[in-house]
Amino acid sequence: MEGSSADLISSLLPLVALFAIFYFLIIRPQQKQAKTHKEMVSNLKKGDKIVTNGGLMVEVTKVEDDYFVVKNSDGTEMKLIREFVAKLLED
Repeated sequence: MEGSSADLISSLLPLVALFAIFYFLIIRPQQKQAKTHKEMVSNLKKGDKIVTNGGLMVEVTKVEDDYFVVKNSDGTEMKLIREFVAKLLED
């Protein structure tokens, strides 16, 4: 019995190591990035300049629960769903 438990541990060890590497290289950084993005979106206010996922650079004119009202460079106002904010432009 001692030999079979040692075989089981030695056969599971590479799998556990692979999962640990996968977690620290892929899952954890992705969760951290999602958390910082969610914080950034929740802290947006009127007057902030943002970039959308489509590449548009717009200015936030109104903050709502599910979306932002944004203004384009030519003055056109649009509604933008919160999930489509890519990044905040720093002045």
